[in-house]
Amino acid sequence: MQVNEITHAIIGAAMEVHRALGPGLLESAYEECLCHELTLRQIPFRRQVPLPLEYKGIRLEQGYRLDLVVAEIVVVEVKAVEIIHPVYEAQLVTYLRLGGWPVGLLINFNVPVLKDGIRRKVANLKE
Repeated sequence: MQVNEITHAIIGAAMEVHRALGPGLLESAYEECLCHELTLRQIPFRRQVPLPLEYKGIRLEQGYRLDLVVAEIVVVEVKAVEIIHPVYEAQLVTYLRLGGWPVGLLINFNVPVLKDGIRRKVANLKE
């Protein structure tokens, strides 16, 4: 699958979760259900992926944790917040840069219509 096909599949899975649950739950519930939906659709992913951070020659093994890495190419950050603040988008872009992933999705489930809660960020995409 190409990266656009993967992001399309992830968004479809997220929409299914949002259709079933609606807004108002904790982030952890949406993450769990999204993982189940990805499993049902046979889309490979890793959950709570540690992202080491290097600083002045020191490697910090638990610098960050990514919610999901899907098909080893798309980082997914799950949110259940009132507003997507710019810092959440900056965080995703930083994850892409530090880990070398080309695409990230920020998915905020705490919205009436899920398409309004999705942000796609790109870094070094070659497709």
